[in-house]
Amino acid sequence: MFYKHNHGKIAILIVYVDDIVMTGDDIVELESLKNFLSNQFEVKDLGQLKYFLGMEVARSSKGIVISQRKYVLDLLKETGLLGCKPVATPVDPNQKLEKEDGVEVWTRTGIRSWWGS
Repeated sequence: MFYKHNHGKIAILIVYVDDIVMTGDDIVELESLKNFLSNQFEVKDLGQLKYFLGMEVARSSKGIVISQRKYVLDLLKETGLLGCKPVATPVDPNQKLEKEDGVEVWTRTGIRSWWGS
């Protein structure tokens, strides 16, 4: 994340791999930054932010709402749990997960795919 604070205004640039988010209240600085980036790299302006890193961004007259609803639904679908009924605590919070009959409860590959690694 990079930011520029100048004369009470701010411009923020967030970069993650090949995704860029620009925001702030310094319209002149944001336009200058957008022009600079387009001269240096092939960039495409996708307009208002809708999704970023699994987060959904929704705007209303009351402000901005950030949600991970889509990410959670995709995760539930991928793991076959989409049709399951919710419960307050599905297991004893003090339960220790162990191998059973030589089979690991969680695999490194499964856990890492959830985290996006």
